[in-house]
Amino acid sequence: MSRIKILDENLINMIAAGEVIERPASAVKELLENSIDAGASRIVVRIEDGGRKCISVTDDGAGMDAEDLAVAFRPHATSKIASSEDLLGITTMGFRGEALASIASVSQVRVVSRMRQTPAAHVIEIDCGVTSPVRPCSGDYGTTIEVRHLFCKLPARRKFLRTANTEMGHIIECFTRIALAHCGLDMALIHNDRPLYHVLGNQNLKDRIAELLSRPVAEDLMEAESVEKGMRIFALLGKPGGARATAKFQYVFLNGRFIRDKFISHAVKEAYRGLIEPNKYPVIFLFLELSPEAYDVNVHPTKIEVRFENANLVHSQVLAVLREKLLSTNLDATVRIRDSGVSLTTEPESSFAEAARRERITQAMADFFKTNKPATGAQQRFHFSADRPRQTTTDEHRGPGPVAQTAGDRGQEAHAVSNGMAFPTEDGPGKAFLQLHNSYIVTQVDEGFVIVDQHALHERIMYEELCRKISEGSLASQRLLIPESFEVSDAELDAIQSNSELIGKLGIELEPFGPKTMAIQAFPSMLEGVGPLTFVRDLLDMLTDKDVHLDAERLLHEVLDMAACKAAIKAGQPLSTAEMRQLLADKETVERASHCPHGRPTTIRFTLAELEKQFKRT
Repeated sequence: MSRIKILDENLINMIAAGEVIERPASAVKELLENSIDAGASRIVVRIEDGGRKCISVTDDGAGMDAEDLAVAFRPHATSKIASSEDLLGITTMGFRGEALASIASVSQVRVVSRMRQTPAAHVIEIDCGVTSPVRPCSGDYGTTIEVRHLFCKLPARRKFLRTANTEMGHIIECFTRIALAHCGLDMALIHNDRPLYHVLGNQNLKDRIAELLSRPVAEDLMEAESVEKGMRIFALLGKPGGARATAKFQYVFLNGRFIRDKFISHAVKEAYRGLIEPNKYPVIFLFLELSPEAYDVNVHPTKIEVRFENANLVHSQVLAVLREKLLSTNLDATVRIRDSGVSLTTEPESSFAEAARRERITQAMADFFKTNKPATGAQQRFHFSADRPRQTTTDEHRGPGPVAQTAGDRGQEAHAVSNGMAFPTEDGPGKAFLQLHNSYIVTQVDEGFVIVDQHALHERIMYEELCRKISEGSLASQRLLIPESFEVSDAELDAIQSNSELIGKLGIELEPFGPKTMAIQAFPSMLEGVGPLTFVRDLLDMLTDKDVHLDAERLLHEVLDMAACKAAIKAGQPLSTAEMRQLLADKETVERASHCPHGRPTTIRFTLAELEKQFKRT
């Protein structure tokens, strides 16, 4: 007797359902996509018990007649493709003909459908693959599909369903993805007779994001757009300060279809590199339009993965449009002080009074910065050169000519440092600044004032300078008068040999100095203030870290991150007026100055409007 048997059709469908219908949200996705393909303009989704009891999707699309309804739930029955050539240009959401057959094989299904030009609707009922005859019934045009008791005859599958709240969370996410990709649709989601969402047709995308996710997320977005090389890219990018702990708020759509793609994910990560912390994920809504012939969506039954004909082109285009927007935008973090909820204003002021009050506050702040100068003594200077910082006892600064200071000025600065606040100074209209706690520089701007983290900002300046010099060749180095020797393990010796090119580009010269001993003969000039032995030790720790797997480019940037951090001025280090002025001037010229290389903000902006709220002026 033969042990090999041909499976019956319904069992085949039940097995296929395991790939297509993972949970109630999977069924909702397939039904919504069918409604979109049917040309619906309005869709209502009703859910009971997280989809375990009932899923109902009603649309006003084209509908089906009795003949189509009778075959719609057969395996591989579809109206969307007819030949293999059609697979080269898929423009519909669905095309496999698996969804309805899979759903009907593991649940109780009832479908009522009516075409616009027909006087009556028709209904069909299917109980886990057992189909009843199609019969006439009353019903509006369009289609309503009810799916009850999903996996009712598959207890092994049903027991793996989670709680109603968990399954409803997956359904909401599915609803959100489709609603964001199709802003022209009027869509409603109802759970246990309680309306959850109702997004109107032809709604502005930001308004839809605000309704589906949150208003703060929508308000923090920046627009970017590009049409190049046959690809249109539209993006709403979140500012670096709004980055999240997970990739939950990253939505990528290709021709109206939500997708996940490793090339696009990498491009997004690279666009934000140095602007957010490495373990954070930016908020982004990315919409790509591409010829269907340029990608293959027939990769996975859920159609969430695609294969691009030219993945590198997609990567470079996405990276370019995002990076250009981020680099051309002032990304300084703006403080939003929580409102206490108490208002002493009984009626809004006129625009004239509002402008006058702002002018008075601006003038008062200018007067404070100009006149509030503590008394002073002598202080060690910190020099900013084109290549590196160094300690010096002169009053040098980068740029033409020295900064002249009187003995009285230097005395005033030292007294200010001893009190943790340094050098209130007036450097022209709107250019007043001072140092607080030898760590933060406060400077006035037209709309309020900003606080600069001196270490974070100088770290960014040093990093960009290191990157520029590395791109031109190797870092300039200087030989040490007395080489510094250190012992190395076998793993460290292997790391030195395998990364010799990287070490050379950094301007570090290492030579054997005995058994398992190396000597540092030369060290980069830009890192003169950094201990060579400490830096090389940290570098070897990074190169031998087995838990970190980086490509050559990423490894170089990680090393430059470390170098910039070690070379930058430190928190708690007093600065002279010239040094602060130079630091603030460099901020205006360096790229990505709003964040340090590790993604932390360098600048926080306070507006007059926020101050007025706290002083009960609004």
